[in-house]
Parts: sequence; C-alpha cells; structure tokens
Amino acid sequence: MDAQQQTGAARPVLEAPDIARVLTRIAHEIVERAKGADDVVLLGIPTRGVFLARRLADKLESITGTKIPVGSLDITMYRDDLRMKPARAIGRTDIPGEGVDGRLVVLVDDVLFSGRTIRAALDALGDIGRPRAVQLAVLVDRGHRELPIRADYVGKNLPTSLRETVKVQLSEEDGRDTVLLGSQPAS
Repeated sequence: MDAQQQTGAARPVLEAPDIARVLTRIAHEIVERAKGADDVVLLGIPTRGVFLARRLADKLESITGTKIPVGSLDITMYRDDLRMKPARAIGRTDIPGEGVDGRLVVLVDDVLFSGRTIRAALDALGDIGRPRAVQLAVLVDRGHRELPIRADYVGKNLPTSLRETVKVQLSEEDGRDTVLLGSQPAS
C-alpha cells in the first residue's frame, strides 16, 4: 500500500513554489518584527523543522546580508507521550556556537497541531540557555490545540478535522516539496 492509499485520497495543498513563497514571507516577517536579524537564532525541530530552519536561514541571509545561526533542537526526552508510544531514536541537538542566551530564538517546525511538541521544545530550550525571547515559525497550522500555544509565523493555516492527516514532504528527506491533506483510513 503506498502513502496515498494509507492516507486516503491525499491531495496537495502546498507545492514547491508555494513552500518557497511562504518561507520568503516568513523571513520578511521575522526581519520586520525583529527590526533586523542581528540576534536571531533559528532552531529546527527534527526532522523536517531542521530543513525548514536551514531554508529560512538562507532566505534571511539573502534579505539582510547577514549569516543567521541555525541549529536543531531534539525534543525526544521532553515529550509527554514517551511511555505511550514505541521507542524512538534520540535525534541531534546542535546549538550554534553563539548559543541562545540573550538572543531571539525562533523555533521552526513543519506542522503545529496539539502544541505538545512545542511545549517539549520550550522545556528542552530551557535546559540549554536563557533566550531573550522565543518565537515559533511553522509551515502549517492545522488547529486542534491542546495547550495554549500559537505560532508567531505561519506559512498556511489549514483547518482540518481530527480524521484528516497533514503530511509535509521536503526534498531533503522525501525527494519532493509538498504538503498533503488526506483522511485517515476507517478503523
């Protein structure tokens, strides 16, 4: 069974040009809100958030002419569902040499859903340092929050039902850039 059959009739809601466009818009919004990007650090949440953070850093550099520090923040051990799901490999946390203390940290992830991943990221970040501020950039916000967390920068708001799935595919991991909306198979 292929991925499209597993997720029902998945249909693309964002394609490669759309993803590039929303990342450019988010980069401009970060520069505007931060009044530049001098103290910005981007931390991607593995897996696809790391790729998005790197792409965002490239766009920020093309706008500002300044190289933006980018890293990754593994949240595996901070998740509140560790005992309810199968064991998973611990990812890599890679903090830029400049650190995060006193800086504006923008957490980057692919999909914002319940908010639990971001809560875990905030806990992990608290163990690494003390940023001046923390903001959140996501490619897709699909709603259904379980915690009082919202994104500062959103590529696309995509209202979904709980029976729908959102799958982000990025060329670095999946060979193509797309966001697919599908339905879960009936149980």
